[in-house]
Amino acid sequence: MKTLTLRRRHFSHGVFSTLHDDSGHPICDVIERPWLNNQPRVSCIPEGTYDLLPHNSPRFGECYALEMPSLGVTRYGPSQRTHILIHPANTVSELEGCLAPGSEFGVVNGQWGVLDSRAAFTVLMDYLDGEDARLEIVKD
Repeated sequence: MKTLTLRRRHFSHGVFSTLHDDSGHPICDVIERPWLNNQPRVSCIPEGTYDLLPHNSPRFGECYALEMPSLGVTRYGPSQRTHILIHPANTVSELEGCLAPGSEFGVVNGQWGVLDSRAAFTVLMDYLDGEDARLEIVKD
């Protein structure tokens, strides 16, 4: 099973991270909402180790969902946080607690975010190849 590591950097306007493969090589950059005490839809999720599971979202199609019941995160509930997905988006304002990959950090419509999210998402999906994986989220 592949293990990815998300190395987070926290700012008041969002969390800007780099996702690394098993060997420590960067796969893509990632944006999330800022830490707001794990509040649903407005906060990133806590640091920790999550199951990364293939998921078919009605809104985003094929993507990945994070799950770790001991941290209050499940795909379908009941839990503190549900439907935490990795899906394409370019700015923090487009997210409701999910993670969005990008090829690099940049400014989109006057907001800090990631560029080429859909292309980076495709690279990540190809790397994961529909298999279950593990995601370790750590503060950088």
